[in-house]
Amino acid sequence: MNKVLHLLKKEPMLTVAAAAAAASLFITPPSRRLLSDIDWRTLGTLFMMLCVLEGFKQENVLRPVVSLASRLKTMPTLSLFVIFGVFFTSMFVTNDVSLIIFVPLTITVFRASGKEKYILPVISMENIAAIRGSLLMPFGSPQNLFLYGKSGKDFWHFLLLMLPLNLMSAVLLIVFVLVLYRKDLHEPVTGDEPYTVPEWAPEGKVKRVAYISLFVLIILTIVTRTSWWYISLAIVIAVILAVDRKLFLKVDYVLIVTFFCFFVFSSSIAANGSISGMLSKAVAGNEYWWAIGLSQIISNVPASIVLYPFSQNFAGLIYGADTAGLCSLIGSLASVINYRIYVREYPGRGGKFVKVFTLVSWAFFIIVVIPGFLLSRNGGWI
Repeated sequence: MNKVLHLLKKEPMLTVAAAAAAASLFITPPSRRLLSDIDWRTLGTLFMMLCVLEGFKQENVLRPVVSLASRLKTMPTLSLFVIFGVFFTSMFVTNDVSLIIFVPLTITVFRASGKEKYILPVISMENIAAIRGSLLMPFGSPQNLFLYGKSGKDFWHFLLLMLPLNLMSAVLLIVFVLVLYRKDLHEPVTGDEPYTVPEWAPEGKVKRVAYISLFVLIILTIVTRTSWWYISLAIVIAVILAVDRKLFLKVDYVLIVTFFCFFVFSSSIAANGSISGMLSKAVAGNEYWWAIGLSQIISNVPASIVLYPFSQNFAGLIYGADTAGLCSLIGSLASVINYRIYVREYPGRGGKFVKVFTLVSWAFFIIVVIPGFLLSRNGGWI
């Protein structure tokens, strides 16, 4: 019991999810329908992604991308590289994993170069890059994975729907970097201790090939919407058991359990006629603002799960969920991960992180929130 209480204290999002699920069962008693309403496909796909991405991290699969950073000579170029490294990798390895890769790299390289004053604004922009880069792909973030699976849209339709937000964000990030280095756009990287990227271990070759192959399998499973997703799940489990069964001990099961709890909560609420009717009237037509607002309380992943049954405008819901992370740390789990990485390196400076993060994120949010709303009213640009 003490271990459970410690876990709930350490993981506030899980605590909220578990409390919401438990409370909802008093509103709608558990039944077979409740179990059938849970999106097992999303949970299975999320488990596969988390397993393989943990393998990527353990075996340093993205080493070639990271090694390029140590060769750049000016601060604007280096900043653009790490920011857009996050922007593009987040489309494929999810926003939280891209931050886990690039934020420690940024801190290490900037510290070695004597440029620590730029760390906070740059990793704040990396946070924006993770949120706005990952929105382009169905597998870029957990909420995209869930909403894409529910939407019925094909891959290319989804891609075109999210493209204007993605392109707008890329241009703005470049502008933000130019503003940051406006006094000297050629400021040199002057470090005496260049960052060295760990070499690949020869004995890890089989694992790297296995994880890359499994990643391709998962992407194909998501994009093709095959009803045989459970076969892919079995293959992923079997291959990992064969190459590194200890990997299962390192997977982020907290996120999966959190998803499960919010599925229980959402299904229970949707099954109650009076509550469902009230929420349908309130949310329908206002999905964009509901997604942004509710995400500031329970984060954008569970907000997407809770609001989906009552939404009529898919573009409004997903645009709002993918914009919510710009408002506060709570708005996106990726932002919390960024915060954790920073305070681990700089204990006692969490308040400064929140100050700079909020300033940079809100500057971005103010610019994009209205265009996003206008696009969502028309169901996107298509």
